[in-house]
Parts: sequence; C-alpha cells; structure tokens
Amino acid sequence: MDFVKEMKTKAKSLQNSLVLPEGTEPRTVVAAGKIIAEKIAAKVFLIGKVDEVKKVAADNKVDLNGIDIIDPEKSDWNADFANEYYELRKKKGMTPEQAAIDMKADLRFGAMMVRLGKADAMVAGARSATADVLRAGLTIIGTAPGMKTASSCFVMDTHNSKWGADGVLIFSDCAVIPTPTSEQLADIAGAAANSCKVMLGAEPVVAMMSYSTKGSGGNKDENILRVQEGVRLAKEKFPELLLDGELQADAALIPSVTEKKAPGSPITGKVNTLIFPDLGAGNIGYKLVQRLAGADAFGPILQGFAKPISDLSRGCSADDIVTTSAITLVQAGKK
Repeated sequence: MDFVKEMKTKAKSLQNSLVLPEGTEPRTVVAAGKIIAEKIAAKVFLIGKVDEVKKVAADNKVDLNGIDIIDPEKSDWNADFANEYYELRKKKGMTPEQAAIDMKADLRFGAMMVRLGKADAMVAGARSATADVLRAGLTIIGTAPGMKTASSCFVMDTHNSKWGADGVLIFSDCAVIPTPTSEQLADIAGAAANSCKVMLGAEPVVAMMSYSTKGSGGNKDENILRVQEGVRLAKEKFPELLLDGELQADAALIPSVTEKKAPGSPITGKVNTLIFPDLGAGNIGYKLVQRLAGADAFGPILQGFAKPISDLSRGCSADDIVTTSAITLVQAGKK
C-alpha cells in the first residue's frame, strides 16, 4: 500500500474543506497552494491578516486562487463564534467580553470553524506548540460522543505485507498521554480501531500490549494491572471490537508465539492495531520500527476528537503539511 497516495486519492474523492490557522507561516501557505492544485480539498481557508497572507504567498510564488483568507478581527462570524465560545466556557468563568477577545486567536477561530461546520478539518502546529493545538481542539471541538480521551496514533508502513493490513499498522498512543489510566487505555483502543477503519480501510484487530502476557508478569505490578483492566473496559465499551490483551509484542504479532503464550486468542495472526501501555513504550516502539526496519511513520495523527484536527511538528516541510492535511480530510469522512 502506498499510504500517502491512498490518502490523497480518498481526500480528492471526498472533497472536504480545510482550515489552516497559521495563514502567515510560509510552509503552510505553500502547502495550501499544493492542496488546491492537487484538488485534495474542495476549499482551503488561511487565517490571518489579508495583506500579510498575500505577501507571504507572493514571496513564495503561491497562487491564492481557490484559497479563502479570513482575518478573525474582521470576520462576519465574530459575534456567532464569540457567543458559542461563551456558552461553552461560561461555567468555567468565561465572560462575553473575554470570549470576544479569545475568539480572535487564530487557533481558536480555526477550531470554531470546524465545530460550527464552516470547515470540515483543521491542521496546525507548524508554528504553534502541540499543547496549544490540543487545547484549542479540546476546549472548542471536544471529544467524540462516548469518548473522554483525545490521543494520537502513527500509521506505520513496514513495506512488508506480512504485517498488519498489507504491511501497514496503527501504533497508539505515541504522542499525547504519558501514562494512561485503564479508562484512557480503553478509549485509546477504541479511537485507534476507528483510525484503522478510516485510514487503512481494514477491520481493526487490536492488541493491547504489556511486558506481560496473560498474567505472566505476576499480579502485583500496577503497570500490568492497569493494562489488564484497560482490556476489560475496552471489551465492555466496544463489544464488537476484535481485541485481546495483555500481550507482549511477540505474542501479539507472531502466531506461533501467540499460540504458546495466549492459546485460543481471537486475534492470532491478524493484528493491525497495537496499543502501547504508556508514552515511553509507544514513542520508543515506533521509532525503533521506523529506524531499524525502515518503516515509514506518518503522524502523530490526533484521534478521539468529535471532528478532525491534526498537529504538525514545528520542523515539518510543506509536503508534510499536505500529507497531514490529506489524512485529516479523510478522517472527516463523507458529508
């Protein structure tokens, strides 16, 4: 599977709209031009002062045809956005006056566009800290119904059809929650399964991992007990999901080992979605597979939100922004 090509093709067929709040960031403006040129989105919004966005576009030889520039200071949506934000946050002490001020911030304005259906997806982070992107997403877009946890996944293309869905697997969570509770692990499993369906086009088969398999590590270490309880909660919350745990990595991936360590496991030889017990394991795991196995790692891709939002590395290239945008537009699905 050529994952990038697949995401671009799906995004083209969906023709969703995209908001890029960092509208004066050069790589973002270049990416916006490419997204429109490749017809990956029906419409792209850049947020920022019109003259500043146009100058960046001119400096980088970007054609702005098909791209809408929105200045939050002057937008006709200001009053509605501020009122919606006030209603969302008034129990936490928000005032109408402060809401009007806050909604002029680019990230919040972009997130509100997604919340209210002015755009289908948002991508940011080339200039903003991950914490700021997440904060805008959580306070304005919120998590999906029945989901209390926002998390992330990486799409790992191993280029070896032996693994996962035609060589591609979902690794989660590798970027957001340092030490997830059992409840959060269950939510991560559900969100990652949905990511597998949407992005890989495959029925998810989920392994929740540990350094222990089915109690082999004893019954005293909280790190094992936390995963075991996460497995129980995930099975309860997502009864339709093909899932097992706790499993060591070899027991999750190698059928002969699964049969020895977890005989009768329903996921034997089928796993395409791996849930790590904590951020340390997830981050180390995806980087080892990326560097030692030569896999392509796409992400982190945010998941668990009510509507799609993605965070970028501040070292990203314009092409990275295009790829992340295509993925996020696919997450938005069919209207």
